[in-house]
Amino acid sequence: MTELQSFFALFRAEEFSPRFNIAPTQSVMTISLDANGKRLGLKRQWGLIPSWAKDPGIGSKMINARSETVAEKPAFRSAFRSRRCLVPASGFYEWQATGAKVKQPWHITPADGPSLVFAGLWESWNDPTGNRLESCTILTTTPNSVMSEIHDRMPVILDAEAFPVWLDPTIDPEALQSLLVPCPDEWLEKVPISTRVNNVRNDDPDCIKPIATQGDLF
Repeated sequence: MTELQSFFALFRAEEFSPRFNIAPTQSVMTISLDANGKRLGLKRQWGLIPSWAKDPGIGSKMINARSETVAEKPAFRSAFRSRRCLVPASGFYEWQATGAKVKQPWHITPADGPSLVFAGLWESWNDPTGNRLESCTILTTTPNSVMSEIHDRMPVILDAEAFPVWLDPTIDPEALQSLLVPCPDEWLEKVPISTRVNNVRNDDPDCIKPIATQGDLF
């Protein structure tokens, strides 16, 4: 957590234990600005719940927001205007359709550096009794060459120079469009992993242990 605070120049950060298999509706670490413009590291539920939602269960369907339509969709447009956040991660998973009954999972990691930083949005929702729940979503875009072999979408990944721009609520959202693009190929590495990651109850280093694929055997 100390490294996270130093890298992002956080004023304050909540404690967050390392995870290897985070599922939708569970907590992820996010970085956003407080009313005084200071950066905070806060845990938020993964899966955005719009403030007007009747049922918080909608969040399980809102783990991603398409960058091409985020400014227009009722669930995301308000957060896109003024509640943007960063979502750091040491890597992420994606599943490749191979023709087999079970898709091949891949672990995508930074080629250089300790973490990837996704462009995110956050929202606040109150239940009928007034209890507050903060949630978030991760923006996606078209894939770069590394990801296109696996999937037709990928997270929007930001570099450090983009952090203050993305977090600044006074910036016109139209000026952010140049950030909502695939990251350079050289930012990413990918390795095949076992289907152990398919079970959310598995949350340990074995989830990211590389395996040999069919192409590696010959």
